[in-house]
Amino acid sequence: MSTRTVFTNDLRELLNEVMILGSMVERAIDEAIVALRDQDVDRARAVISGDDEINRRRWQLEEESLRLMALQAPMAGDLRRIAAVMHVATDLERMADHAEGISHLVIRTADEPLLKPLLDIPRMATIARKMLLDAVEAFAEDDAVAARAIAERDDEVDLLYDQIYHELLTYMLADPTTISRATHLLWAAHNIERVGDRVTNICERVVFVVTGSIEELNRN
Repeated sequence: MSTRTVFTNDLRELLNEVMILGSMVERAIDEAIVALRDQDVDRARAVISGDDEINRRRWQLEEESLRLMALQAPMAGDLRRIAAVMHVATDLERMADHAEGISHLVIRTADEPLLKPLLDIPRMATIARKMLLDAVEAFAEDDAVAARAIAERDDEVDLLYDQIYHELLTYMLADPTTISRATHLLWAAHNIERVGDRVTNICERVVFVVTGSIEELNRN
C-alpha cells in the first residue's frame, strides 16, 4: 500500500471521527433541551456525565491530526484540512460544553416551576442542531456552497434569541419575583445562541479548506 493511500485512509478516518463527534454533540444538545423542558434531573446528569467521552474524542482527534502532520508531511491542501479538523473538533467540544451548561441549569433550578412553557428555546435548539449536522457533513464533503448557506441560517437562531430576550425582560420588569427563573432561561437560550455561532465557525473552516482563504461568514 502506497504512502499516499495510507495517508488518504487516515484522513478519511479522521473525517469519520469528526462526523461521529458531531452526532454525539447534537445528541447532547437535544438531551439537554429535553431535560430543561421536562425538568428532568436524571437526563441532565447523563448529559454532564457524557461530556467526558466527548472531551476524550476531541483530544484523540487532535493527537491523530498532529501525528499525521508529523509523519506524512502533507502539502498545502491536505495541511489545511488537517488543521481544520483540529479547529472543528474544538468547536464541537465547546458546543458540548454549552449543552453541559444547560444541564447544570436544570439541576440548579429543579425545585422551581418553569416560568412559562418552553417553545422558542426548543425551536432555537432544533435549528442549531440541524445546522450542526449539516455543517459537519459539508466539512466531510468539502462543500463550501452548503457551508455558506448553513451559516446564513444562524440569523434564525439570533432572531429567536432576541425574541426570547425581550420576552423574558418583560416578565422581569412586570414582576421582580420572576427575575431568577427568567435569568436561568436566558442563560439557556444564550448557550444555544453560542452553538449557532460555533457552527458558523465550522462553516468558515469548510470555506478555508476548499478555497485556501479565510472568510468571515454571516458576521452582520
